[in-house]
Amino acid sequence: MNILNISTAILVMDMQNTILGNYSKSNLETVIQNVKQCINKARKEKITIIYVVLGFRKGFPEVSKNNSMFSGFKERLNHLEVEEISKIHAEIEPEPEDIIVKKHRISAFSGNDLEMILRASNINHLVLTGVATSGVILSTFTEAFDKDYSLTVISDACKDRDDEVHKVLTEKVFPKVADVVTTEEWIK
Repeated sequence: MNILNISTAILVMDMQNTILGNYSKSNLETVIQNVKQCINKARKEKITIIYVVLGFRKGFPEVSKNNSMFSGFKERLNHLEVEEISKIHAEIEPEPEDIIVKKHRISAFSGNDLEMILRASNINHLVLTGVATSGVILSTFTEAFDKDYSLTVISDACKDRDDEVHKVLTEKVFPKVADVVTTEEWIK
């Protein structure tokens, strides 16, 4: 990839406590540390850092009863304050210069101004991290590819509850049209 004409942003997606709570702690430690290393490299290299979080208004007016996934999410989290739902894991909290984008569905582009932010900054290369590989990573990957972004997926800075699904996506699906690297490879 010729990086001379590439403007890059790293997307840190769905790394909020309410979502991470669906994973066992032991399964997440490595991913959180890898995401943290990627963020540190991005800061050092002056790469735009965009946190994408799932977020809703009080009462979840964005959630349709027809959407079984999000209506279940609404039932489980309706007792929480909206700020609590979008709270990012403490080890990778954003800094004031980072951008935070709220989404209302699976893809990072859903119901927000992410694409406007990327276009305004002439960003044409996205580095994807977060959970879940079969959720936000796959949905964002597909939509970003359709929008002509160059893509890099950091395989060990992503996680899925199903290890086999993660493996198939990162070893067979994503490499067909994108770079798939480890945290160590990306940092170098």
